[in-house]
Amino acid sequence: MATPAWFSPSRNSRRIGRQIVLPFGKSVEIAYKSLRVRFFRSLITTLSLVLAVSFFSYTAVGNDIADGLLASGRPEYRQRLLRAGYDLEADGTRVARGAKQRWILMLSLLVCTVGILNAQLMAVTERFREIGTMKCLGALDRFVLRLFLLEAAMQGLAGATAGAGIGALFALAAGVLRFGPPALSCLPAGAAALSLLAAVGVGVGLSLLGVLYPAWVAARMQPVEAMRVEA
Repeated sequence: MATPAWFSPSRNSRRIGRQIVLPFGKSVEIAYKSLRVRFFRSLITTLSLVLAVSFFSYTAVGNDIADGLLASGRPEYRQRLLRAGYDLEADGTRVARGAKQRWILMLSLLVCTVGILNAQLMAVTERFREIGTMKCLGALDRFVLRLFLLEAAMQGLAGATAGAGIGALFALAAGVLRFGPPALSCLPAGAAALSLLAAVGVGVGLSLLGVLYPAWVAARMQPVEAMRVEA
């Protein structure tokens, strides 16, 4: 039987792909319900992110406090910073961000990313049947990928927000204990807000980075292989 001239497999596959549409709001709802079902496992994954972002936020806000004290121009604050172990830049207007501090931050964030990657790979293994069922019902690869990324984004936003707040509170408490009330009065609000936003952004970025490979594995999984795994 001759193939009609209008028939094109690639054209029809693209047309079918456009017809199978999962609204973004529905994707968010499914991802949220999935996190609720796996609340305690998600909590364990999120805690590692909270710790890493807390350390990042603590360091950044602590440096903002020290910069605010230096900007006040009072010599006694400068001496107290030096006695507290802070290194100053050549012009003496800011605290120096040393290589040691940067390496410790990078190491803590790397360990956090590896932990998220491992947890997400385990989650993919546990959800073979779920992924296979979705694919048998017509879910495309990008649907599965979107769901995993949305779950990671929700976890990352929640964990990074909590971690940034906890780290900032500890930094403020440490600043008050070291330098007294001027640690709060001299703190530039704009710089502190930027540090908190940076901490949240880093946390969400780490969560998405850690889930990219597991999400790709889940999206490329064949339905037959997924359904063959014992529950």
